[in-house]
Amino acid sequence: MPNLVVHFEIHASAPQRLIDFYSGLFGWEFTQFGDVPYWSIVTGEGAIGNVAGQPGMGINGGLTQRMGPKPEVGAPINGCNIVIGVDDVDALMRRGLELGGAEALPAEDMQGVGRVGYLRDPDDTVLGLISPVMSDGSTGMGSGGS
Repeated sequence: MPNLVVHFEIHASAPQRLIDFYSGLFGWEFTQFGDVPYWSIVTGEGAIGNVAGQPGMGINGGLTQRMGPKPEVGAPINGCNIVIGVDDVDALMRRGLELGGAEALPAEDMQGVGRVGYLRDPDDTVLGLISPVMSDGSTGMGSGGS
């Protein structure tokens, strides 16, 4: 079995606020497990059960009640962060701001990679957005570069 990342978790001081943010930004679906402060996150069709690592299938995750203080703005990342593949980094950066997020790092082109930007969600957790399409329409990763 390949050593694939198959699940992620987001810790939330105010779970409903982050459920609203991520469902509004990405269309993710959240389902709470009974009375437990834990919600499963479905990021898209085909993500569950992708143990063979088929490309384009993604992974699902969970959202749980944060057990300590939320991250401080400007502090270094403590742990892992997630980067979500999107069609339009700039449009989702704007949508993230409308939904109560904040810019962590502005969107920029990275030669050989694509367009990348980072947001802070309403609980100040940093997340990345990436697209292989750069601002000039050329493509980076997955295409041999342009």
